[in-house]
Amino acid sequence: MHTDTPRLPGFCRDCLTGQPDGIRRCRACGSPRLLYHSELHELTLAHIDCDAFYASVEKRDNPELADKPVIIGGGKRGVVSTACYIARIHGVRSAMPMFKALEACPQAVVIKPDMEKYVRVGREVRSLMQELTPLVQPLSIDEAFLELKGTERLHHDPPARTLAKFARRVEQEVGITVSVGLSYCKFLAKIASDLQKPRGFSVIGAAEALDFLKDRSVTLIWGVGKAFAATLERDGIRTIGQLQTMEETDLMKRYGTMGQRLYRLSRGQDERRVEIDREAKSVTSETTFNDDLCDYDDLVTHLRRLSEQVAYRLRKAEIAGQTVVLKLKTADFKIRTRNRRLDSPTRLADRIFRTGMQLLDKEADGTKFRLLGIGVADLSDPDLADPPDLVDALAGRRAAAEAAINALRDKFGKGSVETGYTFGKGRRK
Repeated sequence: MHTDTPRLPGFCRDCLTGQPDGIRRCRACGSPRLLYHSELHELTLAHIDCDAFYASVEKRDNPELADKPVIIGGGKRGVVSTACYIARIHGVRSAMPMFKALEACPQAVVIKPDMEKYVRVGREVRSLMQELTPLVQPLSIDEAFLELKGTERLHHDPPARTLAKFARRVEQEVGITVSVGLSYCKFLAKIASDLQKPRGFSVIGAAEALDFLKDRSVTLIWGVGKAFAATLERDGIRTIGQLQTMEETDLMKRYGTMGQRLYRLSRGQDERRVEIDREAKSVTSETTFNDDLCDYDDLVTHLRRLSEQVAYRLRKAEIAGQTVVLKLKTADFKIRTRNRRLDSPTRLADRIFRTGMQLLDKEADGTKFRLLGIGVADLSDPDLADPPDLVDALAGRRAAAEAAINALRDKFGKGSVETGYTFGKGRRK
């Protein structure tokens, strides 16, 4: 056992020195960031969430932004992808329309998302997670569940201290911060990681679960959105504590399978384990236009660029997809999705794009669209992808040309080569 791991009630999150009860600052370094909990050395399931991830990466790369409100998003018709904590003080929130965000915080610096950079940084953090335990279940680019049961002998520390070391290492090596939630189940670990952001570390144990939950809103339970919360409120149910007094059979009679979830999660009962086999079900790319578009040529220009982005991601992930999915959102926010299954999987931009054009051709009837997306589903290994096309004699030439273009872009940058379609040469025949 590590010599500095006495079973004291707590430890300092900055220097990791063990701490006795009843002190407010670390006896070694003077830091007030002390962590105490009666179950601190027994809990093993964690949720780790990067703090304002996109904005934090941009601030890391440009120190001049450190004390400024930063919003990551695109265009006056776009939405906020994320906002730093300074911008959040002014009322800016994720998924907020950009014009409303700028009304709330006109002095904000707006930066378009750089997904390639964020993915790269996310992978760095993920790699550090996987050094802690093989049981890492990503939820998104910037958050994951971890199960650290059985890792104490490997790390010579209980999971809580291992996680504190991890958080400190991310700050030092990656240059961003994370918040940690530690508990005995996924539901409470995810809640805990949100309690003290940024740079938080919160613990929710089994003994306190019922009391912790009872006064909180039912919206804290996964799956209880605005519509279902309104249904519960009509039935007189606003707090989780009210659910704790109800029988499971009664809740199921009222709300079906959701009633069972309400019963169990309200009591802190969540038996889901950390899974490492969660695979992406689709690869997509979409854009929201600054102004509504109805012209076919304009839509095709965007479709080509998005198809190339999807193909790039497929190549990088070494996967292929067999069903092409087109997504459109009309000016009045109605969503249309159209799909077509191919004879074989693909990761070629040309096949994705041409299939997307066929789907778009039936929808481009003068309707104004505010969003266009393209993607592939039914993912598989690339071994059987894009066999020679015996019907379309030019398909092989286009595939070879695409491979040459990709090689040039990999060497000289994405903007080094453009196709005619990306210059608006997609006129309908």
